[in-house]
Amino acid sequence: MSGYWEIPEGTDCARKAWITGRLGAALGLIGSAYHIVLFQPESAFKAVQTAATSTVTMVEASFTYGINRRGSHGATLGAVFGLTTCLSAHIREDPEDALNYFIGGCASGIVLGARTHSHATGSSACVALGLLAAFTKIGKREGWKITGPPRL
Repeated sequence: MSGYWEIPEGTDCARKAWITGRLGAALGLIGSAYHIVLFQPESAFKAVQTAATSTVTMVEASFTYGINRRGSHGATLGAVFGLTTCLSAHIREDPEDALNYFIGGCASGIVLGARTHSHATGSSACVALGLLAAFTKIGKREGWKITGPPRL
């Protein structure tokens, strides 16, 4: 997401939505690969269908294969996050505030809850994704490092 951080906050919302949507689609592709390996489909068509669906739906979590399938729209969640964060920064006229990222993460969580038809999933995903996004913004602004060369 190197291009994402170079775009000033609150500007070029379509490009930010495109970048975050692509990231969601990539995560969906990875999730679908794991799903196909862990839950072998009956046919090649079913495998292609799972891969295509999961690219848009990010992660297919099956509690039991074929029953109670839940998914989240990865590309959609990414685009919703990018667009909401950008519009929030533009509307609130405070582009560097971490609250914009919390709002974007929360909006993605609400979409996830709507997809799964679950208020509990939506509200908990709203808080979790919102906090993750806000802490990501704060960490980026303050120069936090999660990984890097060891200190000697």
